[in-house]
Amino acid sequence: MPTDAFLALEGVRYRFPGDAAATVDGVDWAIPRGTIHCLLGRSGCGKTTLLKLAAGLLAPDAGTVRIDGAVVRGPSPRVGFVFQAPTLLEWLSALDNVLLPVSLKRRPRAADREAARDLLAAMGLGDLVERRPAALSGGQQSRVAMARALIAAPDLLLLDEPFAALDALTREELQDDLLRLCAARGTAALFVTHDIAEAVYLGDRIGVMAAGHLIHEGAVPLPRPRPAGIRYEAAFGAACRRLRAIMDGPSPSVGRAA
Repeated sequence: MPTDAFLALEGVRYRFPGDAAATVDGVDWAIPRGTIHCLLGRSGCGKTTLLKLAAGLLAPDAGTVRIDGAVVRGPSPRVGFVFQAPTLLEWLSALDNVLLPVSLKRRPRAADREAARDLLAAMGLGDLVERRPAALSGGQQSRVAMARALIAAPDLLLLDEPFAALDALTREELQDDLLRLCAARGTAALFVTHDIAEAVYLGDRIGVMAAGHLIHEGAVPLPRPRPAGIRYEAAFGAACRRLRAIMDGPSPSVGRAA
């Protein structure tokens, strides 16, 4: 395990009650501070369950999850989580949805509101802070959800296929937003996806899961920051093909869906 790991998964195993097989089975993985790692796999491979273990939303049956050396025993204020759906509160404005994590702890201060406005402005929503979710597009709602996860300045951002329901162009715009904000803030990220091209574009490194096992982990051989148009270059296509071959190769027997 690298000594510079900020998030460290050490022999992590989890089996849902009543299941014969473990959903996550002996995963070792380390994510240094400030890097983006993508977790790639088919539906049901265990990747969402692994993300919940990293977030402290589930406790492992065996092994250890550590953040900055400390054992994770529950959700941490140093970790932000972005779910598959934006899960915004319909009766709150975009600004108040972003401030929700602060509001659950204390009354937001002027500095909190300024920070929320700055985050929304950085995502192109500076003129929409008072709009409620029903008046926002799907992409705009996803941006609000990402801002909400970042409002507490977490060291680690965990994202569970947050752009999967969006059209291709909006998804690419949000990928660029995520890369820019993580780079500016030095935030590490673990991004779960089943989209190979998304993983290659976002990740410094990519892990591939199959039936609860991490069957591959390696660096993405592309420059950072990603140049405009890199999705159409030969090196990008080659990286996608290599990952597809790994996903299509032999894998362990399948356990419970994540």
